[in-house]
Amino acid sequence: MSPSPRPPRRGIFAWLRTSFLTGLVVVAPAALTIWLITAFVEFVDSRVVPLIPLRYLPEQLATLEIPGIGVVIALLFVLIVGWLAKGFIGRSLISWAEDIVARMPVIRSIYNAIKQIAETIFSQSNNSFSRACLVEYPRPGLWAVAFVSTETRGEVATKIGGEGLISVFLPTTPNPTSGFLLFVPESDVRMLDMSVEDAAKLIISAGLVAPDPDKPGQITTRRRRA
Repeated sequence: MSPSPRPPRRGIFAWLRTSFLTGLVVVAPAALTIWLITAFVEFVDSRVVPLIPLRYLPEQLATLEIPGIGVVIALLFVLIVGWLAKGFIGRSLISWAEDIVARMPVIRSIYNAIKQIAETIFSQSNNSFSRACLVEYPRPGLWAVAFVSTETRGEVATKIGGEGLISVFLPTTPNPTSGFLLFVPESDVRMLDMSVEDAAKLIISAGLVAPDPDKPGQITTRRRRA
């Protein structure tokens, strides 16, 4: 019996390619995370710090530049505003300011739209985007991952005339911040057991990072053979 042929030896270029891709998988997430955090901190600092008198800035006392001081000041400002808004005086001031904005034709439309979006996203009792689902898009037989927004209400539900309509947000790959708003019958929506975070990872990675069905909360990475 003739001996089985030996598998071809991998060359130095194949080894370098595999090592580079493995290192890229390890380094890229950490580097991008650090870059995003740094860019956010620098952006907030550049907008907030110039508004504070120099004598109140800690770096003037310590003769050192403290990165992130603008973020801390912005968080404290939002916290104080939220605390004041819960009281009678704060609610009265907000109502008075909104009455003034309501008299401005263009500004009131922008303000009301942003306010509705903020109330929908940050409401503690809201269940929007709490489930991931599958919808047939762009034609029957093709499925796409989407997020359940809310039950369809108002004129849209009345014009369509159907019962049990669900508003779903269908994000694009790899940028999930853009997408399409679809009004789909509840019977045509297939709910997923995966979390919203796992579904977002699946969309951003273009299917390369998929949740492990046997280990909830864990993900598996599909790698091509070198």
